[in-house]
Amino acid sequence: MTTDFQKESLSFAQKCFDDVRAMSKDTTGVSRQGYGPVETKVLEYFKKIGEELKLEISTDKAGNVWMTVPGKNRNLPALVSGSHADSVPQGGNYDGLAGIVAALTVARWMRETGYQPERDYTVLMMRMEESSWFGKCYVGSLGMTGQLTEKDLALKHRSNGKTLAETIKECGFNPDDLTTGKPVVDLSKMAAFIELHIEQGPVLESEQKQIGIVDSIVGIVNYELTIHGSQNHAGTTSMPLRHDPVVAAAEFITESTRQMMAEAPSATLTYGAIQVFPGMQNVIADRVNLRIDMRDGSEEELLHDEAILKHALESIESKGFKLRLGQNHWLKSAKMDPNVIQVIEQHCEEKHLAYKHMNSGAGHDSMVFGKHFPTA
Repeated sequence: MTTDFQKESLSFAQKCFDDVRAMSKDTTGVSRQGYGPVETKVLEYFKKIGEELKLEISTDKAGNVWMTVPGKNRNLPALVSGSHADSVPQGGNYDGLAGIVAALTVARWMRETGYQPERDYTVLMMRMEESSWFGKCYVGSLGMTGQLTEKDLALKHRSNGKTLAETIKECGFNPDDLTTGKPVVDLSKMAAFIELHIEQGPVLESEQKQIGIVDSIVGIVNYELTIHGSQNHAGTTSMPLRHDPVVAAAEFITESTRQMMAEAPSATLTYGAIQVFPGMQNVIADRVNLRIDMRDGSEEELLHDEAILKHALESIESKGFKLRLGQNHWLKSAKMDPNVIQVIEQHCEEKHLAYKHMNSGAGHDSMVFGKHFPTA
C-alpha cells in the first residue's frame, strides 16, 4: 500500500528530475559536462535543497558534494549513497541523476519524519563520471581517492581543446591535489556505499525484472587508434592507386568485430567516435582517428580481447598503413560486496520486487569505491 508520504516523495523526486532536465536540456537529450557550468548549476540546485533540509554540506578537493543527516553515534562510519551529476552529450536525464535523487529522497524522508539514523547518512554527488568529454571516466571518484595521473590531466576536451587540468582549474579546484596517490577525504569514515543507477539496457525489461542486483561491474579499456594513409585528390587518384585510411578503418572495424563475436562472446567492442582528417568530401583522407571502448568481465578476458584486437590490426599494417594504438586507460572489473548485496536482496524480497543478479555492462563510480570500502 502506498502511503501519502510516498506519494508526496514521488512528487518531490519528479520535480527534481524536471528541474534538472530544464537546466541541462540539449536538443534530443541533456548535456551536463563534468566540471562544466551546467554540472555546477545542478550541484548548486541540490545544495539549496540540502540547506532547506538542514543537512551538513561540504565539498571535497575533487569537487564532489557531501550532504549529511547526522546520526546518533557520530563515531561510526557513515552509510553513503549517491551517484554522478554529469551526463554524456545529449544523454538521458536519469543517468546518474536517479542515484542522486533517490539518495536525497531518503534524506528528506529522515528529516520530514524526524528519524535519526544510528550512524551518519550521507548523500554523495560526484563530478564527471562520463568519459565522453575527455576520454577519461570516473574523474570525480578517482580524484577523491587520489588516483588521477598527469597523463589524465593532459587529456583534451572532445571539441574545445582545453585540457582536463585547465577545466578543473576553471571550476575552482586544484588538479594537483588529485594526483598525489592519497585520498582527499578520510575513506575510513565510509561504512558502505550504495549506488542506485538506471541500467540503460534491455536486460531487465526483457526478463520483466524491476531490480538488477549487481554482483560485478565489467572491466573497461579505452584506446585511441590512428591509421595513417596517403592524402590525395578524390577525382584524379584511381582506386587501385589509393592508400585510403578510411577503407582500412572500415576493414579493421568489420574484422575486429567479427573476431570478437566469434572468440569472446562476453565482450563488447564499440567504435563510438571516428574522425577523418582533413574531413573533406573531395579529398582522400590523410588519417583516421578512432576511439575504442572494450569491456569484459575479468582481467584475463580483457587481455584475451586485447590480443584479438591487435591481431585484427596486423592485416591493416601488412598493407602498408602506419598505425598508432594508444591506451587511454584500463580499469579492472570490480566485485561488489556480498554482505551489502545480501541486504539489497533481502529488501527486494520484503517489498516483493522482482529482481535478478547480474553483472553491470556499464561502468560506475562504484568500481572505484569498491576497492576501498563495501560497495554495491
